[in-house]
Amino acid sequence: MRHRFETSLPRFIWIGLFAISTACAAIFVTAFAIAPARAAEPEKEIVILALGDSLTAGFQLPPDKAFPAQLQAALRAKGHAVRVLNAGVSGDTAADGAARLDWSMSEPADAAIVELGANDMLRGLDPKQTEASLDAILKALSDKRVDLLIAGMEPLRNWGEDYAAQFRAMWPRLAKDYNAILYPFFLKGVATVAALNQPDGLHPTGDGVAVIVRNILPDVEKLIARVKERRSGTH
Repeated sequence: MRHRFETSLPRFIWIGLFAISTACAAIFVTAFAIAPARAAEPEKEIVILALGDSLTAGFQLPPDKAFPAQLQAALRAKGHAVRVLNAGVSGDTAADGAARLDWSMSEPADAAIVELGANDMLRGLDPKQTEASLDAILKALSDKRVDLLIAGMEPLRNWGEDYAAQFRAMWPRLAKDYNAILYPFFLKGVATVAALNQPDGLHPTGDGVAVIVRNILPDVEKLIARVKERRSGTH
């Protein structure tokens, strides 16, 4: 009896090992079959250049209250992987913006918000001159395959109806020429509200910038969608 047990032991072990290996193989196959798909790679960051004057730069505001910073925060809160570059310089006309475009573009951008022309209007510069400068900016950006959003401005009444008509007419014309998204009035909802402006009546407070961001946000999301379409080859 003892002799038979000892001679059958190896066979028992092999049977057990076979059963274990079969079970492990079944578990592996099942686990492989139900394993979730590999997690998608993180979305590539979109860089947006905010090219403008003091309204973009954040005149008399902390950096985190300026338009680019507040826009970036609002977009990220909605799940967009973006970075907004502050290329605003107080006092700049459209011609000034064109002159510094190369160094403003020192970091490549996927999209640009062009907010220039307010100082041209305040100085009463010929709208044709302003349009020519904006055209140069938009052409240079377009040549670099940068998707565009133009932030327009409303003219003061001081310069008369003829000036106002010329100034208003250039924004849709430029937008059409460069297939840009047009946000007609950058200061919409802010310009005539004293509580949202600094004492000079020209520059928004941090709360005023928040209103600008809230109003322009849908158009900036359209801009982001264009970048994604271009990257995917559908634009």
